[in-house]
Amino acid sequence: MVELVGALVGSYFVGAIPTSFLAGKLLRGIDLREHGSRNLGATNVYRVMGAKVALPVGLFDLFKGMVPVLWISAWGPDWSGWPLLCGIAAILGHVFSVFVKFKGGKGVATAGGVVIALAPWAILICLGIWAAVTFSSGYVSLGSITAALAYPGLVYWLEPAQRPFILIHVAIALALVWFHRANIGRLRAGTENRFGRRGNTDAVRAAAGGQGA
Repeated sequence: MVELVGALVGSYFVGAIPTSFLAGKLLRGIDLREHGSRNLGATNVYRVMGAKVALPVGLFDLFKGMVPVLWISAWGPDWSGWPLLCGIAAILGHVFSVFVKFKGGKGVATAGGVVIALAPWAILICLGIWAAVTFSSGYVSLGSITAALAYPGLVYWLEPAQRPFILIHVAIALALVWFHRANIGRLRAGTENRFGRRGNTDAVRAAAGGQGA
């Protein structure tokens, strides 16, 4: 029992590492919760700080989902659903991070890391769906929502070992959509930020005390 709890807690804390928040504080001296979309995710990092910062932040968030599934889960029982539970703990850690008062990002990249570890073919197709919708519409949020809705069906189709846990995958997908509810409201109102539109970098630099990019 101690090992089970320890693995889940460890997975949560890996997911809870506030990558975007740390990038803003360490590299610009700003709190990303006060800039751009005010979300602690790689998309807002891109919007406020640019691609050179957003790319490593997004990759780190991805690995936050992979590490619990591939390595931390080894501490637990020999049950095929155990790695998925560790992955869920990591996603919850990212979204409800104890380090930023339980207000983290939306969990898309971390959930992507979980699915890469469990169902790599499904996530590759989801990535294609995300890219197609994002670049054709200009909305990252719409791409993320569409990919999230597609992924349970792809997991069921391409990963037979995950079929007994398909309801959990459905729950993850629905949770990701729920975490985007504010974006859905802005999409309906026509006020959602488009991909490629950077935030007010002058304001960011002023907040950072005039430091350059």
